[in-house]
Amino acid sequence: MFRRKKAQEAFTQDETEVEERLGPRANGPWDVAEVTIDDDDQSRVNLGSLLVTPHDGLEVQLQVDEVTGQVASVVLAGPEGAAEVRAFAAPRNGDVWDDVRRTVTAEVAQLGGTATERVGAFGTELEVSLTVELEDGQLAQQISRVVGIPGPRWLLRATFFGRPAVEHRDDGDIETALREVVVVRGGTPVPPGDPLPLTLPPNAQPVGPLPG
Repeated sequence: MFRRKKAQEAFTQDETEVEERLGPRANGPWDVAEVTIDDDDQSRVNLGSLLVTPHDGLEVQLQVDEVTGQVASVVLAGPEGAAEVRAFAAPRNGDVWDDVRRTVTAEVAQLGGTATERVGAFGTELEVSLTVELEDGQLAQQISRVVGIPGPRWLLRATFFGRPAVEHRDDGDIETALREVVVVRGGTPVPPGDPLPLTLPPNAQPVGPLPG
């Protein structure tokens, strides 16, 4: 199993790190330096830059790019909805979430949708509305919520679908699973804004893109 490290054991914290952990990330998601993982720990799925805890009723799905064969993102899917999760590199003293929000807003506008900023449980987030075609050919509005959670030299981006997109619950299955995610930044240089590498575990079955 894993345990949270005491502050003095985890790392030498400057004022920015202390403020960060007392903010939206006070209860997770975690940096690998903030937890203790036993050598024989098998309670988490190791996906390279992300460690994910499986739960009953929660599926851990991997989105794989059909062209490159690389894992593009992780999907935490449950009865109430889902969250598509990916970690990105960030500078040591800075945050790339402002730039990412602008990029997402522009992409949504190109698709004819809207992205509205608001303040939520993880700070400034985007509420996205897109018109999508259902399996029966009917058009419908799909609402999603995009959050960016900064950590030590990384940004964890999550896009919520279903109930978590319109109603945040601290004890919700998807929200709980997201807060239990551990990010492994690693020592390899990665330009700020670039995705951190994800890997397929043995016997994993990749899935296609999310509907819409």
